[in-house]
Amino acid sequence: MNTTEDLLAVSAGIWDAYFRHPFVRGIQDGTLDKARFRFYLMQDDLYLEEYAKVFALGAAKAESLSTALLFSEYLAAINRERAVHGGYFEQLSVSEGELKTTARSLDNLSYTSYMLRVGYEGGEAEILAAILSCAYSYEVIAKRMLAENPKAGSDPFYGAWVREYASESYAAENAKLIAALNAVTEAATPAKRQRLRDIFLNCSRYELKFWEMAWQQKKD
Repeated sequence: MNTTEDLLAVSAGIWDAYFRHPFVRGIQDGTLDKARFRFYLMQDDLYLEEYAKVFALGAAKAESLSTALLFSEYLAAINRERAVHGGYFEQLSVSEGELKTTARSLDNLSYTSYMLRVGYEGGEAEILAAILSCAYSYEVIAKRMLAENPKAGSDPFYGAWVREYASESYAAENAKLIAALNAVTEAATPAKRQRLRDIFLNCSRYELKFWEMAWQQKKD
């Protein structure tokens, strides 16, 4: 069992809870209240600002040029996500001014602060584990949405979100992250592997809390 398989196995219960969450189910069947989605998008955009910094830390701490370039190149994928946000912001009348004056929710702040702490205190493997729980979970969620409801990708409102995260290009970026994590941890000690499990589990829990935060439109 490689590192990624191990991390997915220990977090399976949390990931299964993603699919049962009403926010995720609402996107899948197109019934999610747009006010909730608007709140989520604004918080997610603020999240991505800090998420990008974690990749920058990964590039600085990478032990090989190929891994440093991987972290740097993934920032382009973040820009693509933000472009999807931009299309929704126009539809939902979210102005640049409103976005700049919106504070991160407490759950958002806690999550991003944890990831940045991992970035500052850990190395390339720890950073990859923290990033992967977010990046790969979106792909898995979107693909399961389509498997359970093939019409989810053609929904007039939520379809663009589903198509982005279920896309081949998004999956290709994740495949690079997975391959890199497995490669840099081939000789990891049992203690190192446990540390990676702890990070991945914590970030997976934060992902679930993020969906709940969006559902409740919770600011504190």
